[in-house]
Amino acid sequence: MVGPNGNESSATYFILIGLPGLEEAQFWLAFPLCSLYLIAVLGNLTIIYIVRTEHSLHEPMYIFLCMLSGLDVLISTSSMPKMMAIFWFNSTTIQFDACLLQMFAIHSLSGMESTVLLAMAFDRYVAICHPLRHATVLTLPRVTKIGMAAVVRGVALMAPLPVFIKRLPFCRSNILSHSYCLHQDVMKLACADIHVNIIYGLIVIISAIGLDSLLISLSYLLILKTVLGLTREAQAKAFGTCVSHVCAVFIFYVPFIGLSMVHRFGKPHDSLLPIILANTYLLVPPVLNPIVYGVKTKEIRQRILRLFHVTTHTLDP
Repeated sequence: MVGPNGNESSATYFILIGLPGLEEAQFWLAFPLCSLYLIAVLGNLTIIYIVRTEHSLHEPMYIFLCMLSGLDVLISTSSMPKMMAIFWFNSTTIQFDACLLQMFAIHSLSGMESTVLLAMAFDRYVAICHPLRHATVLTLPRVTKIGMAAVVRGVALMAPLPVFIKRLPFCRSNILSHSYCLHQDVMKLACADIHVNIIYGLIVIISAIGLDSLLISLSYLLILKTVLGLTREAQAKAFGTCVSHVCAVFIFYVPFIGLSMVHRFGKPHDSLLPIILANTYLLVPPVLNPIVYGVKTKEIRQRILRLFHVTTHTLDP
């Protein structure tokens, strides 16, 4: 922003505009968005509860699923409450430090989720390609360490982010084009050279999302090679254990890659498309992941049906 003498000044707050061109409809659009958020939270907490209380599900695949559900709750919660405040109460102002915290949370949690998806792919690879070694390779202590490594990796990748943002002077508009704070969005408002931020962003994307998606693809190529040598019955069983994870991978990576492409190559006047992709990226995976795993995973589906059957039975007079 510009100080009273026309000099560069540091931003103290930003303005989140919500959905440009749809300001009059935002109030009503908030209701289905809020419903989706509640479904995401309820669905993922149900998955966590079932995995935690069912001793038979204390296996690597379900523990990783539990981690994924926890991250989905945190990612959606990091953005949706503020978004609802914008749509319902026109609370568009966000303080600089709060924006920085939200930005750090969203990007670091996304990095953690990408790592967990990679760990789930590795789990399926070992289970299908080396089934006799699965119990010794992916022990519960090792799974716990992988979960901790995902957290450390996500935080470490984003640790430079506050430094790179705070060094920038803001002398242009303080209006952000999204309903929450993103690194790509904030750095474009700076009136200084942002090549360091651009290079940093590329390094993070390549070393996290790019590397993880490449390793996930490689693991499934090896899985496919192994499965093609099995009987039809064994093939169907093997593919059945992978369908849910493949869906989760596409649900996470497709919106993320689409959002990155639009930010990098999109035209300035295409303001609504990146906002829609951004909201999809943070809300759709937390909503769909519990549904996909609840429908496609027999063990989870049976526990969910049993849980709600018991609840309904206890409420009957």
